[in-house]
Amino acid sequence: MRRELLDLASDLARRGEPFALATVVARRPPISAQVGDMALVTREGFHGWVGGSCTRPTVTAEARQALEDGQPRLISLDPDPESQRRPGLRVFPMTCHSGGSVEIHIQPVLPAPRLIVYGVSPTARALARLAQAMGYSVWAVDPTADASAFPGADAVATDPRKLRGERTAAPVFAVVATQGQWDEDALLAALAQEPAYLAVVASPKRYGEMRALLAGKVPEEALAHVRNPAGLDLGARLPEEIALSILAEIVKEQRAAVASPAPRTEATVGEEAVDPVCGMTVRVAEARYRAQHAGRDFYFCAAGCRERFLAGPGRYLAMAETR
Repeated sequence: MRRELLDLASDLARRGEPFALATVVARRPPISAQVGDMALVTREGFHGWVGGSCTRPTVTAEARQALEDGQPRLISLDPDPESQRRPGLRVFPMTCHSGGSVEIHIQPVLPAPRLIVYGVSPTARALARLAQAMGYSVWAVDPTADASAFPGADAVATDPRKLRGERTAAPVFAVVATQGQWDEDALLAALAQEPAYLAVVASPKRYGEMRALLAGKVPEEALAHVRNPAGLDLGARLPEEIALSILAEIVKEQRAAVASPAPRTEATVGEEAVDPVCGMTVRVAEARYRAQHAGRDFYFCAAGCRERFLAGPGRYLAMAETR
């Protein structure tokens, strides 16, 4: 199974799809998982083995959270959670009757962020070089571009239409650095990619002219999100300095997004429920164990939690109110 999982991981990485690898790193018997057991978790599925029904829901939830924040984590499932708490370890209650415990390391594997650079100007080339050094997947676009102008770039295109449909799970950033050559067409092509960040390397006066020429062709709210001047105000003058200021602004935006995620909507909240017995978060659509009490639906991480709840629902409802 381990080889099959590694083959799957390789295939997902090649396609630029995010996943998380969960590996059992410690155990205290009796428990079915063994040290070295592995599972691969995507946003849609679970493959592999790190334990049974008492382990899988927690691993799945934590792995998907790791895919959201990009941070690895070490988790423990233990029948006595308070005894296992230590810095760097997230402890969850083990609800199986066996009495064993397990520690699992979860490592998110995310596709490289993509930077699309429009133009062959010195700033465009400097951006491509610096972004590659920072681990970005670089795509260069210009009617006169060739591989010699952007050595090491992941893709070089002379026609921006060739990028249509090339979607990725990774964040996409775009910079128009055409600087006097096909500026408006490049900006239209960049907007079509719906990037998380879009900047135009041009003077405010020149960018104002570009906006005026595109009036009526592009929604005003889309143009309102374009960054100009491009990059943080570092007093940059040289192409490499301008490239540094732009990438610094992109990094700043990325870190701010992770530190302050968008608020969860009611639709998102409705997809999850809390197991009233152990307190685990359960995805409603995937919940195998359900019960009704007093006209309400309840969802459980495992059969054991469901059985305990049905044996004395009042007790667990009272406990849930104090959490």
